[in-house]
Amino acid sequence: MNPMKLYDAIIGIVEKHIAPIAAKVGNQPHVRAMRDGFIVAMPFIIVGSFILIFAFPPFAEDTTNVFGRVWLNFATTHFDIIMMPFNMSMGIMTIFVSLGVAYSLAKAYKMDGITSAVLSLMSFLLVAAPAKEDSLSMAHMGGTGIFTAVMCAFFAVELYRFMKKHNITIRMPEQVPPAIARSFEVLLPVLAIFLTLYPLSLFVQAEYGMLIPDAVMAMFKPLISASNTLPAIIGALLVCQLLWFAGIHGAAIVVGLLSPIFLTNISANIDAFVTGQPVPNIFTQPFWDFYIFIGGSGATLALVILMSFSRSAHLKSIGRMSAVPGFFQINEPVIFGSPVVMNPILFLPFVFAPVINATIAYFAIQLGFVGMGVATTPWTTPAIIGASWGSGWTFTPVLLVVGLLILDLLIYLPFFKMFEKQVLEQEQPVESKVKAAQPGRQGVTA
Repeated sequence: MNPMKLYDAIIGIVEKHIAPIAAKVGNQPHVRAMRDGFIVAMPFIIVGSFILIFAFPPFAEDTTNVFGRVWLNFATTHFDIIMMPFNMSMGIMTIFVSLGVAYSLAKAYKMDGITSAVLSLMSFLLVAAPAKEDSLSMAHMGGTGIFTAVMCAFFAVELYRFMKKHNITIRMPEQVPPAIARSFEVLLPVLAIFLTLYPLSLFVQAEYGMLIPDAVMAMFKPLISASNTLPAIIGALLVCQLLWFAGIHGAAIVVGLLSPIFLTNISANIDAFVTGQPVPNIFTQPFWDFYIFIGGSGATLALVILMSFSRSAHLKSIGRMSAVPGFFQINEPVIFGSPVVMNPILFLPFVFAPVINATIAYFAIQLGFVGMGVATTPWTTPAIIGASWGSGWTFTPVLLVVGLLILDLLIYLPFFKMFEKQVLEQEQPVESKVKAAQPGRQGVTA
């Protein structure tokens, strides 16, 4: 089959079928609320992950390094003190997720965000942290409660919205101050949440001997397990890349949907790491950000490097302008400046370089050459640093990122040369006109 016909067929399918669906999904209020809600929780998660560095020094227990020995002794002696900030950030991430998702969804509906967030938190605590001996259980405040927190946020906001829409609220006279009137308005939604979720929680406990978060995790267990398979990873990144190529921000849509899985997986990894158990999950946000997408979606840091040394003035300027953002995983300048979007020459490397990266990184981790992710890092961290940080500051991820970057350069190189030749042919007539128009270059007649 003719390569250009195949390309046109793929782009036609993306534009006609995938892109419209993706645009609708990306603009769906619940998807946007989930994405924005996780962003609210991210600073607490990152700080909590950073604290693990101090609690678990990157030195062997029998190290002879003086600094490492002192650090290990300090971490062992003061372990509970060091871990307290972790427990109050990463350890209760579902509280931040519950508040953030509900607030974002309420704002999308033009409702009171703070009231909705509090209703969501109450809903989550009601089903996930039953009181025992004057204390709240922390068992589901971490990753195991993520899906339940999101579901409670959706339920609380939708119930509140339904009751407001149908005037099922207590309305106070206009003379009553607005703040007091709002508090009475929420009374019936609070009661409705108690009368629905609490009996449901009691039923699940009595019938199945577990809390609702345990039941929800059991339902999502096949999805979590599937997320750690290479075909699922490749499927997710192909959707992301095809959307990007069609001019739609694929990462915003795909990562928004993957966020609960990322947080659940990294939380399970951290729990295993802290307790000395085998770390279970390959598919985490550090894997996605720093192994698959080195320099941003499409693994475009390699393309930026090639452009920076191009013979084309246009490509060289784009490459050098994109170098610093690309180092920090931001690649919009090169994607839209080159452009990569809808560029048939760069289609194959842009889509399939990440697939090759994912495959190599997956087997490198599965075979034990590289450690799994045990920390959430800002996605704008340079890949060579983020990969090491995400795996507990080990060195082998650095070697893997460097190796993948070299491979990406080799993948992009032949396609870049074709693109460069095309751009140079377009630049030559322009350069000739500029030179002809310059003073002193025109012929002199007697």
